Parts: sequence; structure tokens; C-alpha cells
Amino acid sequence: MFTSVLVANRGEIACRVFRTAKRMGIRTIAVYSEADAKALHVREADEAVLIGPAAARESYLDADRVLAAAKATGAEAIHPGYGFLSENAAFAEAVMAAGIVWIGAPPAAIRAMGLKDAAKTLMVEAGVPVTPGYMGEDQSPERLKAEADAIGYPVLIKAVAGGGGKGMRRVDAGEAFLDALGSCRREAASSFGDDRVLIEKYILSPRHIEVQVFGDSHGEVVHLFERDCSLQRRHQKVIEEAPAPGMDAATRAAVTAAAVKAAKAVNYVGAGTIEFIADGTEGLRADRIWFMEMNTRLQVEHPVTEAITGVDLVEWQFRAAAGEPVPLRQDQLSIHGWAMEARLYAEDPANGFLPSIGKLEHFVLPDGVRIDTGVEQGGEVSQFYDPMIAKLIVHAETREEAAEALADACADVEVWPVKTNAGFLVRCLEHPRFVAGDVDTGFIGAEEGALTARRMSEKALQGAARVLRFENVGGDDSFSPWDGWQMPIGLRMNAEPVLRQTVFVDGERTVLEIDDAVSAHYGHLEPAHGVTVYFEDGWPFEVSSFAKLGAAGGTASDGSLRAPMPGKIVATPAKAGDVVTKGQPVIVLEAMKMEHALNAPFDGVVGEVAFAVGDQVGADAVLAVVEAGA
Repeated sequence: MFTSVLVANRGEIACRVFRTAKRMGIRTIAVYSEADAKALHVREADEAVLIGPAAARESYLDADRVLAAAKATGAEAIHPGYGFLSENAAFAEAVMAAGIVWIGAPPAAIRAMGLKDAAKTLMVEAGVPVTPGYMGEDQSPERLKAEADAIGYPVLIKAVAGGGGKGMRRVDAGEAFLDALGSCRREAASSFGDDRVLIEKYILSPRHIEVQVFGDSHGEVVHLFERDCSLQRRHQKVIEEAPAPGMDAATRAAVTAAAVKAAKAVNYVGAGTIEFIADGTEGLRADRIWFMEMNTRLQVEHPVTEAITGVDLVEWQFRAAAGEPVPLRQDQLSIHGWAMEARLYAEDPANGFLPSIGKLEHFVLPDGVRIDTGVEQGGEVSQFYDPMIAKLIVHAETREEAAEALADACADVEVWPVKTNAGFLVRCLEHPRFVAGDVDTGFIGAEEGALTARRMSEKALQGAARVLRFENVGGDDSFSPWDGWQMPIGLRMNAEPVLRQTVFVDGERTVLEIDDAVSAHYGHLEPAHGVTVYFEDGWPFEVSSFAKLGAAGGTASDGSLRAPMPGKIVATPAKAGDVVTKGQPVIVLEAMKMEHALNAPFDGVVGEVAFAVGDQVGADAVLAVVEAGA
């Protein structure tokens, strides 16, 4: 076994790999960009090396700099984590050529499965069922649209070199295809350096089922059962669970056997995931599940598999890389209980899920559950990297118990002023459809209004009003008819006064009567920026006795489209003088590895587009202006 490991990654996965390495007595080495100089993963490592500026292409994606750091520190092995260079075959070969142990898939397997069209062809040859679609060399927009028309809508455009939900677009009608193709190609080129795509039939009521596989250098491959990752938004997984609800023994046997067959077809070594798309209209059936792709790396959602099997997959990766056999035979692996994982993102569900950046002035995560994170209170959420800031993982005897425990954990999240999706996660986990296991990849889109609506409960309002009342009278909770912050209603001698309190919640005025019959539940209140923040079920609410101006960014009432965060202009679908309708894209901003379209707020004419493609812009910059009228 090697004695030192460099993790060529950042954030929570670097911290997660370090945890296992330290338990095994292996020295840990971190790499970091200038933006991550004070990051948690840097402090948790035994040694850390600066490898470049904030931009990932100049640091974490620079293979030469990472390899130089490994040589300079005497690292005997490199673990790539996920994302960045984890599925870069050339990097893996360079690591091995330098005499350093590569803790990842064989380069040949990475290449075989890295291009989705070639991988599907290989799976057909191996006898693994695949979804119908087009994987041809002709990448002209005309040919791609013709193929999509022939397949029949809806279709899914997917980057050939894609992964992690990047470079994917669902298209429901032919007239929307070319715009979606352009957006998909830009995102694919930015994320993977390859803008080629394939077209697949979009499965109605689709469920995303994946199987964890593990192989060793002696030809053995085992599976560690399946995960259900159907709860997604824009092809990004939100909540994952293991095992999959509704999976019977016969279907499990068929899908896991197909996964093992797929892994053996590429002589796979290490941890990998075979992803399948299932038509859930009639439940899970073996003849309605098709191969989608293989991820030749450790997955973000690997903790739920670890929870139900009792296996440490990172330790298994270390042992396989050191030439050891798979630690357990297939008949020694079994499912125990139910596990769920929620991805905590720095984003604002109430504002179109726009990523949120800034300092984590207040950052509290729940006790009693597994937390994988790479940030802490006082740290920064940067514009340069993925907005996921933590994973919350629970394990229980039953699915119902796991869902309830995870909902409780998400409800206890307190983050400020960075916005998170914690409240949204609670809503998902408590939704009757999710509780019943009636979930497909369209669930969030269909239920988004109910899942993102923010409103304080009466109990929370009462608690906030009492705290404000207490603070505004200088700590004296006694009643006075002359107190300006509380007004008696129907004042009579020898009668209990009725108190009315004005409360502004996120800038909206509410007047309520303080009801002594309601339990004095004050919730969690933290002073910040001159207001009090009340956390309820994962949602933060700014409460005060006075009106507060709303935050900048987004769309102003005068038609100006402002950058919600720093980023780069990647497209200008509308030009000055163009007539646009409400909701039509005017300018597209790329930030935090995602594209964000700023749309016309009403019917009108584009009066100005202030920036060109390629321009870098700051937060709140006016990118374009739409003038009312035509």
C-alpha cells in the first residue's frame, strides 16, 4: 500500500478522501487555487500546494500543474475525486508514466466510456440494452434536427463528452431544437472542450436508476446494488436513495447483471457507475430499463451505497489501486436498511434557483447525520466552482424513516446570507408523491411552484413578532399603551389588552395580533445586516419592524436586466432594436459552471445590449434594457 496520496480536487470530495486516508495512516496532500487558499480541504491536509489562479482551467484542470505538485511533494498516489480531471485518460496515463499510482479507472476504460456514442455502440455489442437515438458523425445542425424529427419529440440532446447534467437539453418541439442545440453545444464546449452531441428519445415518466460496480486488476467485478437518482432539476441530481423504491428481486437481478456485463466489457478496475434510464409508467420492469452511460469514477452519491452495504468505497479504491483483490465476494454483499442523500446547494429556489455566492457568515448544519462538506462558517462560496456546498446523508431501517430523518436534518440547516435550497429539499422530502415513491425525473418541474413557495407559518410569525416587540421596548416585555411598537385594540379598564405588531418579512408588511395562546416558539434568530433572520424548515426569513429595500440583481421594473452574479456573457439571442415577447431570452450569462438566461420581463423592444459575447461582467451590472411597447 502506498503511504501518501494527493487529491487532485477540492471541496467536499477532497475532505471525504482525506478522511479515509487518515484512518488508514496515509499522508494527505491537497492542491488549491488562489480562491481556495483558506478552504477547509487545504487545512485538513497534511500538506497543500498552490497550483494556480481561481479559474479551474488554470488550476484544477491544469494536468501539468497537478502532476508537478505530486512530484514536488513526493506523492505516491493520486486520487482524482469526481469532476475536473477524474475522467481524463491522458492525465491518468501521465500519472502512471510518472511512476505514481493512479486511483481511478484504467485509461482505456475511460476512453471507451467517455464518449457517449462510442459507449452505447460498445454496450450494444456486449448485449446491454440501450435507448434509441442518433450517434452519428454528421454533426451539422440540419442533420441533427432531421434525426430528432425522425425519432419524434420529446428528445434529449446530450453532449458526447458530457456528465453531471452539463450539456443536456430536453426539446419538446421541432421549432425549439436549434436554439436548444446552440445552448447545449456552448455548455458542452465550456465544460468538456468538446461540443459534439448525440440525440436520444426522451422517455416519458423516466426514472434514473444506477448501479454501483467495482472491479479489481484480477478480473473480478461485483455490484453493490442500485441507487435511485430520479429527483433531479435540469438534469442535476437533488436527492438520491438506495435501494430504489419499487425494485423487485427479478428486476434487480437483471439490471445489476447488465451493469456487471458492461463493466467487464471494458476490463474495469475501481469504482464506477452504470447509469440506466427506466420507463416508470408501469413500475420498474427489466424489459423497460436501458443503458444510458457509465461514469468511470466515484460518484457524488456514493455515500448512500456505503450506508446500505457497510463498505467504504474510498478504501476499496485504495486497495484496488494497490493491486489487491475486491475485499468482498458478490455473495458477501447485501442490502441493509435504506439510505438517502440530499445535495445542499448555494442557490435561491425562490429566484429561479440562481446560484448564490459570498461569505458564509452563519453556517450551521445538523447533528446526528453524516455530513460531507468542504466549507465552514466564515468561508466563501466562490463564483468559480460548482454551487454544491454539502451533502446530508441518513440511514434508517425503512424508506419512510429515512425520508423523515432527512427532512428533519434539512429543516435544521441555517445558512446566511448565502441562499441555499434547504427549504426546497424539505418540501421535496415531505411531498406526498415522494413519500409514496411516485417520483420520476419530471417531478420537480411538475411540482416546482409548491416546492419553492416561501411563507412563514403563523407560529413562526408569532415568535418573530414577540421577539421584535421585546427588542423594541428595550427588553421590557410589559405592556404600555404609550409604547409606539405595540398598539392596544379596544382598550378597556380591567380588560386584557390586545397587542398588534407590524412585521416586515422579506420586505413585505404584515400586521398581526400577538396571540398568547400560541406557544412562544421563537425559532432560530440571528442578527445580521441590521435585520433579524428567522430560520424555519430550512428557509431564512428577514424579519424587522421597518421596511427594507430588496436586493439588487435580476430584472428591474424599468426593464433593465442585471447580472445576478459575476460571470461571462456567452450569447446574445436578441439585439438592440429587436421586438421581444415576455419570457424571450435576451442575453445569456455563464456563472458557476451553468448558463443563466435573462429574459424579457414584458413585451417590448430591446433598447440596448451593453455587453458582447466573451465579456466578463460584475454582479448587478446592467446587461441589457427592454423598453415597453413595440
